[in-house]
Amino acid sequence: MNIIIFTALTFIFYKVTKWCYKKWNNPLLHPLLLSPLLLILFISCLHIPAGKYLESSRILTHLLGPATIAFAVPIYKHKHLLKKYFGVMLISVTTGTVVAITSSYFLSQLINLRADFIISILPRSITTPIAIEVSQEIGGLPTLTTVFVIITGIIGGIIGPYAIKLLSLKSPIAKGLALGMGAHGVGTTKAMEFGEQEATFSTLAMILAAWITVIWGSSLIPLLMNIAS
Repeated sequence: MNIIIFTALTFIFYKVTKWCYKKWNNPLLHPLLLSPLLLILFISCLHIPAGKYLESSRILTHLLGPATIAFAVPIYKHKHLLKKYFGVMLISVTTGTVVAITSSYFLSQLINLRADFIISILPRSITTPIAIEVSQEIGGLPTLTTVFVIITGIIGGIIGPYAIKLLSLKSPIAKGLALGMGAHGVGTTKAMEFGEQEATFSTLAMILAAWITVIWGSSLIPLLMNIAS
């Protein structure tokens, strides 16, 4: 019974906050930001242990697996664009993943974060399902990684359009790659506001960034952590 109740409750909170975000278009009402806050408030007021909620809503976590496999659909749908601009995308997204990981690492070192926090932050610039897997592989805390992924996506989704305007980016490829690399899923949602091409390249950038970061999980990230130790 708890599984049904908590799963339904999570879904309802998400749908309500998504409706509010669409109606008022306020970044503070983004469902990835507002729905977790409402859930935290709800379980806190009712004194429901976080572990009990996580266990009862585990079906949603299990759905991350199929969601990851579903990334094959947009790749197949836009495979002609992937083939045509593969070189540009590979260089751009590879550079983006390196910058994301190294900047996270050095900023974390600068403010003296604990080692497990640093490890959990490093995969923050990719979509949640892959970030969780990378975090587990490198010894991070998947729950903490999820939080940083959400924060990265929301901040990137907010400042991304302003950065595009400031840099006077005109190319749909540039806009899409920037939003997909910088803000993954949230950025792709923003890219849809620019146009279909931007959304397409944002989707491809998000997926490619996830694949590349998986590689960094067994090479660049261990190297940085060895330097730290």
